[in-house]
Amino acid sequence: MCEKSDVTQNDPTVDSAVDPTVSVNADPAATAAVQSAAAVQSAQSVHPEQSTPLPTDVPVVAVVLAAGFGTRFDPDNPKQLVSVGGKEIVLWSIEAFEHNPLVSDIIVVVNPRVHEQVESLIVNNGMSKVRMVIEGGAERSDSTQIALQTLADAGIPDDAKVLIHDAVRPFVEQSAIRGCIETLNQFRAATVAVPSTDTVLLTQDLGDRKIISSVPERPDTFRAQTPQAFRFSTIREAYAKAVGDPDFHPTDDTRVVVDYLPGTPVAIVAGADTNLKITTLADIPVAENIAANLTQGMSKEEARARMHAMLSGALDQMRR
Repeated sequence: MCEKSDVTQNDPTVDSAVDPTVSVNADPAATAAVQSAAAVQSAQSVHPEQSTPLPTDVPVVAVVLAAGFGTRFDPDNPKQLVSVGGKEIVLWSIEAFEHNPLVSDIIVVVNPRVHEQVESLIVNNGMSKVRMVIEGGAERSDSTQIALQTLADAGIPDDAKVLIHDAVRPFVEQSAIRGCIETLNQFRAATVAVPSTDTVLLTQDLGDRKIISSVPERPDTFRAQTPQAFRFSTIREAYAKAVGDPDFHPTDDTRVVVDYLPGTPVAIVAGADTNLKITTLADIPVAENIAANLTQGMSKEEARARMHAMLSGALDQMRR
């Protein structure tokens, strides 16, 4: 385990308040931002207690989940370490939180196969906010619970803000990260999501066939992404209630709060279609195009300066 220091107890860079009348995210995708703001306002009308600001001078911890074995990708080639746009997928995700001034600490959760390589990437690229690299569990929810227990053992306060992110979403936007952090000033849970452009069908079984049971209104349907953000005590309580349920098989952390803390509203933060989850080899060409668009505006001087900063950070780490 790579361990640098205790989790930061205070983050003075966190904003002191968020205006409840504005969108939780200034995402360039206008439709997503408008619908996200509407979702927040709707939740506030149903849960007026959410208008009371929560503590803001707290640690902001990003948990980057990179413990999957990629069975749908290539079992012989861990996708966390696959290079996209000249950079490993897991490094893209860690850098996103490293470069956000509101994030105070990062925990990276890995599997034993990639543990050493991920630690080397962190050191060699000067990721100074990474406090620990720990090994996760068999399922995604197991990895989340291990990370939460690690934070509890480190003495993180109940009101700390925790952002849980899938490492295989390497292109998360800074506006989404900031939106999650600021939304937790008013809500105890939030998730990045994008409006569904397709009609969603809810189904049920009829013999060996699926039949439509209902069709929700399209403006009410979103596609969940990450990060998903919570006050620490909220996500801990949700998991504590969930572990005793034999039918507990969540695919993300928001579902745990929705199912086991039904009185806790989960706010929507505007995401983006570029926040791609790399699942199969077929996703790599799309990811390469996104990476190219993100880096094409960088001049040679900027690229050189960035590399110099990374090397300097790596040297600093080696001297400690």
